[in-house]
Amino acid sequence: MTAEPTTVAPARAPAPGGTSPVERERVSAFVSLSRVMVVAFVRDRTALFFVLLFPLMFLMLFGTLLKGASSPHAKVEQVGAVRVLDSVQGDARAGLEQVLTVTRGDDEAAALEKVRKGDLDAMIKEGPDGKVVVRYSAADQVRAGSVQGIVNSVVQQANQSASGKPPAFVLESSRVEDESLKPIQFLTPGLLGWAVATGAVFGASLTLVGWRQKKVLRRLRLAPVSAGAIVASRVAVSVLTALVQTAVFLAVATMPFFGLKLTGDWWLVVPLVVCATVAFMSIGLLAGSLAKTEEAANGISQIIVLPMSFLSGSFFPTDDMPGWLKAVSEALPLRHLVTASQSVLSRGGGVTDALPTMGGLLLFAAVLTGISWKLFRWED
Repeated sequence: MTAEPTTVAPARAPAPGGTSPVERERVSAFVSLSRVMVVAFVRDRTALFFVLLFPLMFLMLFGTLLKGASSPHAKVEQVGAVRVLDSVQGDARAGLEQVLTVTRGDDEAAALEKVRKGDLDAMIKEGPDGKVVVRYSAADQVRAGSVQGIVNSVVQQANQSASGKPPAFVLESSRVEDESLKPIQFLTPGLLGWAVATGAVFGASLTLVGWRQKKVLRRLRLAPVSAGAIVASRVAVSVLTALVQTAVFLAVATMPFFGLKLTGDWWLVVPLVVCATVAFMSIGLLAGSLAKTEEAANGISQIIVLPMSFLSGSFFPTDDMPGWLKAVSEALPLRHLVTASQSVLSRGGGVTDALPTMGGLLLFAAVLTGISWKLFRWED
């Protein structure tokens, strides 16, 4: 009994350049999926508006409103003669008027009523024995403290002049940033972070739920396409969208009208945005894994993105937040993106400011992606 010869299938020769046909198929699937996603995104005018134009409108609005902003003036009314204020003349008077707008009046009761209504920040008059009386409203503690500090400084200088003795100590203070810095330097990183977070979270969650409802995921699962190619194409499109957002924001903000001045290693904002996009996509994947409808995915994403934006300093500083809110803020990826972006874009920061943030964002993405993978469903 003779054994029949076995037939061995010939090995598939590698393609030119050293890549095998299998690898070429994977690359082709990745490119095809990415192209489809980009075309679908470009054709969706609503998505284009909310991802690109809507955040840009906020940048242009706030940038225009705050273009000429400077140190806030406190408005006070001087009732009658106040020798301490009247004696300030020349350059000293010009410096005082940069921070204090003083109007004159004779009706103390009317001035106090304006203070109560918020039309004035304080009323100043001279009492007996040269005492300077300041009446203010506690409704705005910042303005009240500012007025008291300014008037106290004027009184101390007047006392020194009257005594004829030079002060034992002299305070010299200045801002650490360049004097030419404008509000746009701080608006751009915050609003850019909000735009990137919105695009990545909503893009991932709504795409996942929409594909599941329309049975696209089921067809992709049955097709000769790996899950890695699907995920990689979605990540690539989201990163591309975020980089376009970054380029548009910086191009508009650096226009002469707004006057953004890029400082330090500003290009580090690019890898920061890439890492942040991956982190925000993991949030979108979690929302899309939990939601069963696009409406639910939209609601979950809104609940996550909107509070995160306010708690992370995208719209206003977080310095005055309670301690427990600051602790919550520190756990949010957007907070670290905004802080690091501000550092590299407007505060002369470098690699040491960006690297820890990038590492933290990628770690956050890995944890949430793992949780999302456990909850992921190909179909309802």
